[in-house]
Amino acid sequence: MFDDNKQALPISGNAIVGQSGGPTAAINATLSGVIKGLRKCENIKRVYGMKNGIEGLINGNVVDLASAVTTEEDYYALECTPAAALGSCRKKLPSDLNDPIYPKIFEIFRQYDIRYVLYIGGNDSMDTASKLSAYAKEANYEIYVMGVPKTIDNDLVVTDHTPGFGSAIKYIATTVEEIARDCSIYAVQAVTIVEIMGRDAGWLAAGAALPRLSGQACADLVYVAETEFDFDEFIEDVKKELEKKPNVVIAVSEGIKTKDGKYVGESEQSGSVDIFGHKYLAGAARVLESCIRAKIGCKCRSIEMSLPQRCAGHCLSKTDIEESVLVGASCAKHVAAGNSGDFAFFIRDNNADGSYSVSVGFCPVSRIANQIKRIPAEYINERGNNVTDELLHYLQPLILGEVQIPMKNGLPVHFTID
Repeated sequence: MFDDNKQALPISGNAIVGQSGGPTAAINATLSGVIKGLRKCENIKRVYGMKNGIEGLINGNVVDLASAVTTEEDYYALECTPAAALGSCRKKLPSDLNDPIYPKIFEIFRQYDIRYVLYIGGNDSMDTASKLSAYAKEANYEIYVMGVPKTIDNDLVVTDHTPGFGSAIKYIATTVEEIARDCSIYAVQAVTIVEIMGRDAGWLAAGAALPRLSGQACADLVYVAETEFDFDEFIEDVKKELEKKPNVVIAVSEGIKTKDGKYVGESEQSGSVDIFGHKYLAGAARVLESCIRAKIGCKCRSIEMSLPQRCAGHCLSKTDIEESVLVGASCAKHVAAGNSGDFAFFIRDNNADGSYSVSVGFCPVSRIANQIKRIPAEYINERGNNVTDELLHYLQPLILGEVQIPMKNGLPVHFTID
């Protein structure tokens, strides 16, 4: 009998783990933690993986992880490998739990004697975990479902931050610092606009200002998705910066919008949407480049960070990787103890000496699904063209430490699961 109050003794059976949504440079570290954690649980007999998430599971694509990850060297290589080693998907499950897709999924669970499901992902993936948990209760099938966090966007509610975010902003801060340094060598007026991921929240773009805390070159202006973008004010801001120095670097969230709710880059977009109804974004920097050329007339270039900000495995945050392993292992222990329908989140510890550390808490996954955590208004300056030092101090611990990447012939070695 499925115990809604979580008092039943854990059943003996197999576990399966999947990865979903956009990958990160740390999602495989979480997978490593999950596998390690599950293998320590006496009631978990075998650990399987979904190839390409819930979509792959529906198609019967299941891999036995016992033979895929075997040694400590394997685990470490997996933790240092970007992207999703199990593959990913963007499959939206129906809201109607009477849809025939659910009996099909649970028939596969029965076939493999799956009693524990761990789904690593962001907002949309938590929606999947929530629906699987809800259907299990309706079907009276004893199975325990766990939502495991990941997303570079840092937009999951409840949690202090998300696994994968620290490595993403470490790469963004490093790259923007390097871009700013490169741009500074000429005396000719020029503006460089860097477009950074972030549909509804500007956490990633905020990372472009992090070098400021160390007195290093960084983005001079930062426009995040939370603020109303005004073209006239933007031109004023750029002109003021050009009066100070000839070279200006600007960071913008891909999802910046004008007062009427239109994306700045809308004219550069196809209008297509993904399975979750999200518009495919890109093009804000190109629009602003054209605006500057027309209104100011100086040299201007636009750069889209694009995929490297989520797959830069050569620029990992050690803190991020260690926390990603921690949350994976914690989720494995939690679900194997008979808890279902939960989500793991980070709690920033209030250490007396002011040092940084986190612990892992749990809450119902339904509290997370389909919600967005945005940058609080007090972390954005009054003009709306930069972020505060207070926000940067919040971000800085997440990027600390470097990871020794496995190398061969001068290049990173990536771990694969066939």
